[in-house]
Amino acid sequence: MDHPLLTYFPELDSSRLNKLMSLEKLYAGWNSKINVISRKDITNFTIHHLLHSLGIAKVTDFKPGTSIIDVGTGGGFPGIPLAIMFPLVSFTLIDSIRKKTIVAQSVAESLELDNVNVIRTRAEEVKQKFNFVVCRAVTAFPRFVTLTRHLIAGESNNNLPDGILYLKGGDLREELGNYYNRSEIFNLEDYFNEEFFREKKVVFLPVGKG
Repeated sequence: MDHPLLTYFPELDSSRLNKLMSLEKLYAGWNSKINVISRKDITNFTIHHLLHSLGIAKVTDFKPGTSIIDVGTGGGFPGIPLAIMFPLVSFTLIDSIRKKTIVAQSVAESLELDNVNVIRTRAEEVKQKFNFVVCRAVTAFPRFVTLTRHLIAGESNNNLPDGILYLKGGDLREELGNYYNRSEIFNLEDYFNEEFFREKKVVFLPVGKG
């Protein structure tokens, strides 16, 4: 039986596939020292972390040269799986918690991901501009937009215009508030068969130059 990665991403070459499949062992090793992933969740690593992160790769493709910032990356999600998937795209991973950035940096170095830059900082302190902000829900969406919209260049070089790609679960109408009608919502159950994805979404909010 094929690994779920090959089931959902049959186009993967051996280099990317091997790196993606190496992640579980790397994170399990770190998890024995630092609790970056909940203990019960590490046993569901492929579905809950790897495929969930790569849900963004199901809803859009990034052209070479695109720049992406992962805000509140934790140990490196969704940034590191996406950086493996898109080796010609630059990824900046930020988190304010030192031990989490240490893990993300170590994993990136172990896999020789030269398109990944890990920084311990907060979004409001970053001055650089990016094409996309990615995130696995770290705060309520309207607050997240307020904290990160200054990071977005506001260009249209990809099949989606520059903006925010936000992995979130549940009913979003209330949480998104005024952003609901301005966002495009992708249901991950349309791409993945596992029960875990039934309520999982990618929220895309285009953000113009500001």
